[in-house]
Amino acid sequence: MTTYLDFEKPIAELEGKVEELRRLAAQGDAVNIDDEVTKLETKAAQLLKDTYAKLTPWQKTQVARHPQRPHFSDYINTLIQDFTPLAGDRAYADDKAIIGGPGSFRGRPVMVIGHEKGNDTKSRIKHNFGMAMPDGYRKAVRLMTMAEKFGLPVVTLVDSAGAYPGVSAEERGQAEAIARSTERCLTLGVPLISVIIGEGMSGGAIAIAAGDRVIMLEHAIYSVITPEGCSSILWRSAEKAQDAAAALKITAQDLLSLRVIDSIVPEPLGGAHRGPQRVMSDAGDAIDVALAELDGIPAEDLRRARREKFLSMGRVGVA
Repeated sequence: MTTYLDFEKPIAELEGKVEELRRLAAQGDAVNIDDEVTKLETKAAQLLKDTYAKLTPWQKTQVARHPQRPHFSDYINTLIQDFTPLAGDRAYADDKAIIGGPGSFRGRPVMVIGHEKGNDTKSRIKHNFGMAMPDGYRKAVRLMTMAEKFGLPVVTLVDSAGAYPGVSAEERGQAEAIARSTERCLTLGVPLISVIIGEGMSGGAIAIAAGDRVIMLEHAIYSVITPEGCSSILWRSAEKAQDAAAALKITAQDLLSLRVIDSIVPEPLGGAHRGPQRVMSDAGDAIDVALAELDGIPAEDLRRARREKFLSMGRVGVA
């Protein structure tokens, strides 16, 4: 059953009427409703198309957070064969918000690391809603180092509202862990492909997203802070989150024009949750292309190009 967002209420009403008519038909009602169903379906499809053609940054934020949007585990089940999750940071604990391990992507051995939010109350609590502790980032560092040792390309799937901001995380060195993970991304001697599949917020995202190629789904978001967090800092209230979303330039389209990301994967009309298999397959194609582009590049050249890529962001040319 589709969960509708606030701005999708008119679409929900039309699609609800279609379902109601279909139930009547299934009950053996003698009235021919085919024409009415077709008319409503056409109207709903057009409204969906018109709505998604002009989404605001805040509406894209809602789509990126949609509870039925495919998560890390869905991508693993669809794209990765023989995935073997590796647990623990070898220092304190195993953080369930970040999952990673080796597997096979279209016949190519890779190391896959990503945030897992969970898809129901129980799993969301287990994975801490995708908000990683320091142990998660230290686990990511361990897995990236292992990948470099065995010559495995690294693929990261980013989907987090940010690293966990609680006291326990700060006590165990959250900032240091994020910095070390970001540094490990930048110094890797193997290709690193990062895909923003939902939310990519704050240092909790960049810690595993400083890649040779950064790919975003069409309605994903990526920023230094959530719109609510930005609003709370600037306006002392989360009520200005919509204004903050627009000011932050968090959409894939804005970030591509600013050269913060490298490419965009289109989503099915209505968002990734309306066609999860298709969007995961398309994301796989984008990863495949990126890996092919980086094949055979020496480690030092990878590091140099990756460093220059990130240093050039925000650089202003001299007229």
